[in-house]
Amino acid sequence: MADLTLSGKNPTALKVDALVVGTCKTSDGPAIVADQLPASLVRQIETLAPQLGVTGARDEVRKLPAGDGVKASVLVLSGLGEREADGTFAAETLRRAAGAAVREVAGTTSVAIALPTATEDDLTAVVEGALLGAYAHTAYRTGDAAAKKAPVASIEVLTPFVRSARAKAAVERAHVVAAAVHGARDLVNTPPNHLFPAAFAEAAKTAVKDLGAKGVKVTVLDERQLAAGGYGGIVGVGQGSARPPRLVKLAYSPAKASARVALVGKGITFDTGGISLKPPAGMHAMTSDMSGAAAVLHTVVAAARLGLPVAVTGYLCLAENMPGGNAQRPGDVVTIRGGKTVEITNTDAEGRLVMADGLVSAVEDGHDVVLDIATLTGAQVVALGNRVSGVMGDDDVRDAVKAAADAAGESFWPMPMPEELKAGLKSNVADMVNSASDRAGGMLFAATFLKEFVGQTPWGHLDIAGPAFNEKTAFGYTPVGGTGVGVRTLLAYLEDGAR
Repeated sequence: MADLTLSGKNPTALKVDALVVGTCKTSDGPAIVADQLPASLVRQIETLAPQLGVTGARDEVRKLPAGDGVKASVLVLSGLGEREADGTFAAETLRRAAGAAVREVAGTTSVAIALPTATEDDLTAVVEGALLGAYAHTAYRTGDAAAKKAPVASIEVLTPFVRSARAKAAVERAHVVAAAVHGARDLVNTPPNHLFPAAFAEAAKTAVKDLGAKGVKVTVLDERQLAAGGYGGIVGVGQGSARPPRLVKLAYSPAKASARVALVGKGITFDTGGISLKPPAGMHAMTSDMSGAAAVLHTVVAAARLGLPVAVTGYLCLAENMPGGNAQRPGDVVTIRGGKTVEITNTDAEGRLVMADGLVSAVEDGHDVVLDIATLTGAQVVALGNRVSGVMGDDDVRDAVKAAADAAGESFWPMPMPEELKAGLKSNVADMVNSASDRAGGMLFAATFLKEFVGQTPWGHLDIAGPAFNEKTAFGYTPVGGTGVGVRTLLAYLEDGAR
């Protein structure tokens, strides 16, 4: 984790490896957004902007020699796009500009950020973006390759709010949030031969201990306890693997909690599709099929570190979906905890089976609301793409999640759950099937399936299949690989419930 501090110094006087300033798009072309840079340098850059490839567009980062009058070695121009109607920049724009710049100077030691912070909310966004962008997964790199990818170690954010108590609190919170997002990213980026259900369970214990999540109790159910407890969904999905499943419960229970919230995360540590084998071309990214469980783990840890007055219990539903000789087959019937039976029509619709067990367990434990988060359906990607997650469920919960996502800077979109989809659950031999014969509305059908296991408890479902893993190029504060999506939304939801 980078060390981030606030500073009121003149940016031109800082002897850092890189100084970050903003650029924006105007009707007259790109403009520098930095009050304290030498006027001659600003004019020179704006004049040469076309030759330098500077447009001021969002996510655009250009590095230049700092020039006379600036003690930093490199000047980094980070695009902010067009100003809002009131002349300001949106919080997410500032967050992404800071993150993109810090990400692009990986391999250097120190950076100062002089993006506009007209308000404390602006400053909060810049601080969050900078820390989110200061990430790299180098655990499996050696020698110079690791050093070149190493994130910036020291960040100074220049602001007039240096002495503000609220600003200092925002920095402290941002460190906790960034650590949570980075922790989730690290788990997603860990190769599946190193991260299997039992290893994930140990990683959960380690995260609670090492990150100082006081008051979090960790309980792990192994394959024998799962079978004895009637967790047929988790057992069935995991039985094809030589590495058996786990259910991990993390309970944070502060005194006089204002609410009780359950978070249920899908943790398929690798998904081959089972007997219903996936095409090879799409299988590599299935190392990320445990992103929901990673988000839940680190949300609970962050809630404890922040001391939120909300009781939060996380359920990590962990299994490896493999086509071994003991794997479940299409046509099998499994019994979910609580007694409902499910006919397996597609072994690649496994996430909803493990989640069903987790949801029933969460409802049994008694909560005011249950949220689940999962890389659940390819249909989510078809409907919303790779950067927008879907949220479904009871109207009030769904809308609260959407509001939390907007505040956190994550893109979620509310989706319906049409009543007619329930007819697709019908089975000739069991209470329901796990996969509909009709591909239409696959994301919505999966949510309809999950709803069968929450009873009357208020519930929301977050499908993060596309946004959880970035297979293309990095953008803003988002790296290639695991993104940690969902952590900030879930945490914002918990913070809203604490008010």
